Amino acid sequence: MRQYFVTGTDTGVGKTLVTAALLAAAHHRGLRTLALKPVAAGCEIRGGEWMNDDARLLRERATTALDYAAVNPVALRLAMAPHLAARAEGRELAVAPLAAHCREVARHAHDLLLAEGAGGWLVPLNERETMADLAAALGWPVVLVVGMRLGCLNHALLTAGTIRAAGLRLAGWVANCIDPDMAARDGNIAALRERLPAPLLGIVPHLPPAGAVEAAAGALDIAALVDPRHA
Repeated sequence: MRQYFVTGTDTGVGKTLVTAALLAAAHHRGLRTLALKPVAAGCEIRGGEWMNDDARLLRERATTALDYAAVNPVALRLAMAPHLAARAEGRELAVAPLAAHCREVARHAHDLLLAEGAGGWLVPLNERETMADLAAALGWPVVLVVGMRLGCLNHALLTAGTIRAAGLRLAGWVANCIDPDMAARDGNIAALRERLPAPLLGIVPHLPPAGAVEAAAGALDIAALVDPRHA
């Protein structure tokens, strides 16, 4: 069984699209998948329950059906940094119960489990802990989604360095082309391939929303995540 923590170079770089596409690619291989969105900020009432669209997408794309609350145990109403959204609701987030929940979900039979973070690597959860602390508590290898736009080299290399400093393995990265007009995009991807100590899992083109998950899945090679030879 393989478990990975998915992070991004920033918010809005397509972590959820890439995570859903990785789940779809695994499904196409006949693998059993689980998805987690431990913390989501920005929810609305659906069927009497506060739900986040990103968490709902991951739940739909996993092959193992879980209750919504199992996929997304912390659903915060306001779309802002998690510690601020939690404070607005009179709540305080903590790494220990979130990590325990993720480990409990990981007890379900699976071939691949993906847990998607919120925002970037160091987004605060409370006054002391960050999303990186949750990843470190889990100890799972990390997949980095790089939003290809101006500034991505610095963001990607800083994030990768901080992942390594936390004692975690960068298992792979995905170039997500969120800016269709990015100058020297290929040169930037080449620079990252030279500098990031992990395989490039794929280059996701700029995609319209309709059919984006399947199109992105077709651009990914997940062998480095699921093939025992890459352990």
